[in-house]
Amino acid sequence: MEVRIALRNAGHIDPSDIYQYIANGGYAALNKALTELNADETLGEVRTSGLRGRGGAAFPAGVKWGFLAGNPDPDKYILCNCEEGDPGAFNDRGILESDPASVVEGMTIAGYACRANRGYIFIRHGHNQPIDRTRAIIEQAYDLGLLGENILGSGFSFDLEVALTGDSYVSGEETALMEAIEGKRSMPRFRPPFPAQVGVFGKPSNINNVKTLAYVPEIVARGGEWFASIGTPGSSGTAILCLTGNLTYTGMVEVPLGMTLRQVLFDMAGGVPNGKRMKLLQTGGPLGGVLSASDVNLDLVLDFDVFRNAGAILGSGGIIVADEDTCAVDLTRNLIAFCQYESCGKCFPCRMGMSHLLEILERISRLEGSEEDLALMQNIGENMQAGSLCGHGQLGFNPVSSALRYFGDEFEAHIRDKRHTGDCPDVVYSPRLTRREPSSST
Repeated sequence: MEVRIALRNAGHIDPSDIYQYIANGGYAALNKALTELNADETLGEVRTSGLRGRGGAAFPAGVKWGFLAGNPDPDKYILCNCEEGDPGAFNDRGILESDPASVVEGMTIAGYACRANRGYIFIRHGHNQPIDRTRAIIEQAYDLGLLGENILGSGFSFDLEVALTGDSYVSGEETALMEAIEGKRSMPRFRPPFPAQVGVFGKPSNINNVKTLAYVPEIVARGGEWFASIGTPGSSGTAILCLTGNLTYTGMVEVPLGMTLRQVLFDMAGGVPNGKRMKLLQTGGPLGGVLSASDVNLDLVLDFDVFRNAGAILGSGGIIVADEDTCAVDLTRNLIAFCQYESCGKCFPCRMGMSHLLEILERISRLEGSEEDLALMQNIGENMQAGSLCGHGQLGFNPVSSALRYFGDEFEAHIRDKRHTGDCPDVVYSPRLTRREPSSST
């Protein structure tokens, strides 16, 4: 049931040996772009493919590339985001551990299509295996003339290096990553100007997720129409999912968009073990949604827009499954606790909004909540969405709003009946909420 595109070489080649990548068809796409296509035609293949960003926002990659391609500045940057901090997500690391050359080639093609001449792969400090393997491939690419000056005698030049970031979750926001590489704290910038106008070091920049760029060589080699034929009309290609939680088989899979959650979670992951009932799904990372495991939700197809309409986010592909013993209120509290801890603190709506949401959820979890707390959380969430600088605050109410939508009865039980639902742990709540200081770039 798997369709491997971005993971096509995983487990089949030595990820630190560029010759094995080339022997399996690697760099055929770059050669095709440089010898058969011009920059506009290469960009056109990506647009035709319908590829949407796999970092969470699902913005069309070809459109985003076009913003940078149209900027006449002679110095432009292609940036790759592997600042992976989502609980339950490990697919970006998985790609760089198993096949970093596909990302290096994809970035080089992106540089050609956008007429950019420099690139950075941002990797979280401490992810040593992805760092070492990516650096090894970059060094070998330079030795073979696949990076640097006059690549393959085409006249196109592109330089690439690895840049390390701190361990802040907000570092994954594109402008925060740019701040990190400039030696500043990883905090989002005000927009406009957008990165395609003023990016890293004040130069026009484009940033994509690891998964997005790993698709590019196959799209260029096989053609955009081939990629567009996989998946759904609005969400083409495949999804790389990280399956964790109460499942028989956990791990990472690559499946065509258009499959249902039921097929993935039961046919591939084996469902919930020990004869227990699947109760809820948490998708798209800590800023995603908390869905009930109802027939309606299990029959949702993997599609960015379908998930959004259901009150969830497909995001970077993390899916956490919980069984019948889990308390939806306590799970929501845990998600907001993570988001509150990881807020960079730059903007007031997110900094204070996350803290207030966590205070209320802790109160409800202790069976000390009131009816007014539900309306208060809604008000805080609307303010966060309207006033926050980046997606961390703008999407920060998602776990609460989706949990209330699907598990409102459990919140009512905690507030009205003063009883727990599920096997709530004995949590000692801190009377004083703290915010971690934003980490400096490394």
